[in-house]
Amino acid sequence: MTLEPKVYIVGAGPGDPELITVKGSRILRTADVVLYTDSLVNDELIATAKPEAQVLQSSGMDLERQVEIMSEAVQAGRSVARVHTGDPAVYGAILEQMVLLKQRGVAYEIIPGVSSVFASAAVLGAELTVPDLTQTVILTRAEGRTPVPDREKLRDLASHHCTVALFLSATLAKKVVAEFLAAGWSEDTPVAVVQRATWPDQKIVRTTLAQLPADLRAAGITMHAMILAGWALDPGLVDKDAHRSKLYDKSFTHGYRKGVKPGG
Repeated sequence: MTLEPKVYIVGAGPGDPELITVKGSRILRTADVVLYTDSLVNDELIATAKPEAQVLQSSGMDLERQVEIMSEAVQAGRSVARVHTGDPAVYGAILEQMVLLKQRGVAYEIIPGVSSVFASAAVLGAELTVPDLTQTVILTRAEGRTPVPDREKLRDLASHHCTVALFLSATLAKKVVAEFLAAGWSEDTPVAVVQRATWPDQKIVRTTLAQLPADLRAAGITMHAMILAGWALDPGLVDKDAHRSKLYDKSFTHGYRKGVKPGG
């Protein structure tokens, strides 16, 4: 199958080469040019590119150089797979690419992928939205060299007391703990950290808010880690049968099933 000459921004998933979408895999195997985030995307996945494809690593390139390569390829009638880790919509730095591609009149399409936040939840065996406990997940990052808007300070977000997923924040654990405690979280709030989710060298740390900095130091985790915090991360939930949804409740009526009241 021949691809239309344009830039396909492909989410490669978190690491496991089988966790790319079927469409993403097809594009990667068919594209004429593959430009990929070599520090994060699994080489096994990139090895599925067709033999005649031009395969390039993006880590040594600035934005303008990447866009120049992609634009020239498309203008020459070639297809480009720009391969990102996880899902490109979350901390993927794709908007800046799209802006420059649009300025050059280069067509592009985004192919979603499995985000590390959901891969981490999967390897932890966790549901992030638990009935009667939390129905909201906040995806964010701690403020470091990259600032966050004033209205998105971690303390303010944590005040909602829901599940919080922290990207790119492993080196800022002390700041994370201070902000959560200031927002009223208890020191024994469950926290789980997954480094390199779904990779062969994946590492999991289960801890509490108070012990997070010490346990990260002990595990040697400073990067490529997802921090998940909140009572949905309590590993004891699977031993309780205390948080059932309405969806499969026999007494709950919905469009596909009429509920049966107790004793009815």
